[in-house]
Amino acid sequence: MITDATSTPAGELHPFERLKITVGPHTHDALACGPADGELVLLLHGWPEFADSWSAVLPALGAAGYRAVAVDQRGYAPGARPPRIADYAVPELVADALAFADAQGADRFHLVSHDWGGIVAWALAGAHPERLKSLTVLATPHPEALNRAAAGDPEQHHRLDYVRFFRRETGIAEAALLADDAARLRAVYGGKVPAELVDGNVRRLAEPGALTATLNWYRAPESVISVPAGRIAVPTLFLWGSEDVALGRTAAEATGEWVDGPYRFEALDGASHWLPEEVPDLVTPRILDHLGAHRQG
Repeated sequence: MITDATSTPAGELHPFERLKITVGPHTHDALACGPADGELVLLLHGWPEFADSWSAVLPALGAAGYRAVAVDQRGYAPGARPPRIADYAVPELVADALAFADAQGADRFHLVSHDWGGIVAWALAGAHPERLKSLTVLATPHPEALNRAAAGDPEQHHRLDYVRFFRRETGIAEAALLADDAARLRAVYGGKVPAELVDGNVRRLAEPGALTATLNWYRAPESVISVPAGRIAVPTLFLWGSEDVALGRTAAEATGEWVDGPYRFEALDGASHWLPEEVPDLVTPRILDHLGAHRQG
């Protein structure tokens, strides 16, 4: 359920609504744009990001008549940080996403995602195609395509070394990432994310327990990329940046092998992993085109 909705304070760049969405014992903060009766577009962020990673995308979706809602997911919202690693397993994250849509009164909705949000989105689309009008994934290949690429492509295998580091004993990665004014955490963004967003992310992730909760997304699977995701029947748009340092071309180009529904893949030359923040002028029109092709579907 939605427990609160307030307008964005005067002087901020975009007219976001700020929501609090209750899911079971948890409360999630969210940003929203667009008419309350518009088709829902649910936006899921990645690591180490929050709902405001979609700040440059949300207004255009709202202006197009959609109800665009970006949520601080489990572990990121202060009111949604359960203690166990198992609480961050993908089925739990998928259930949260469905509950976010339920809170908006949407039986069917459009799903837009980036990075870890993309993994959740692939899993949701495979298990619950009846809930989706369309799927858009930025950066993240289908988990099965990524799994095969990591097994057969040494370069992709080593690109995931950071995940292996995050999966070590709790506290090791946290200390390394937050040392020296969070120098290693800041470096993750590669200079591609606006400084004000980086500063806000670092501040929020430095709160007690926050970074551990978000890293538990990496720790919950049985192995580095053992994420359940089936074949995809819903209309799908997949955008990938050619300069993505974590997710390489092999998995990106193989993702279509796991999509049975209408599918469009586009490699954005010169773009990095951080597509929503770095090149919103490129991704937003493509998202709108995809949504429009499946509006009222």
